[in-house]
Amino acid sequence: MATTSSSVSREFADYCCELLASAGPCVARRMFGGWGISTDGLTLAIIADLGDGERLYLKASEDTRQQFEGAGCKRFVYEAKGKAMAMNYYSAPEDAMESARIMQPWARISLECALKAKAPSVKRSRDATQFIAPRKKATPGPRRKTGAG
Repeated sequence: MATTSSSVSREFADYCCELLASAGPCVARRMFGGWGISTDGLTLAIIADLGDGERLYLKASEDTRQQFEGAGCKRFVYEAKGKAMAMNYYSAPEDAMESARIMQPWARISLECALKAKAPSVKRSRDATQFIAPRKKATPGPRRKTGAG
């Protein structure tokens, strides 16, 4: 995140944790000059200042992208090595920043996205019906004496 440590305040991070509390007990931790907000080890939001003031970004997914964009939320995009890099986080809706009650459905969406992102993906073979017999364990042969002695 392209932020400076003095630009994102602890007070704002604590306030965002209060807003997101409906998703579970939130903890704010320093992360790349901004903050990461998590509950039960799942990061559901980040806070960064990309030059336009400190802002809360909520975890999203391809499935929820349209909801965020429909609410006027902006995707988290930062610059690295001269290239724009986008992450699956969107700014929180402006009205939700005023009330934990209004933030509640957004916090739930972000938590669901964090859970989905953490879930292991199931890898399938090209032909899932093909049975591959397990390999037999090698059985040790007779021991040989080694060395001169």
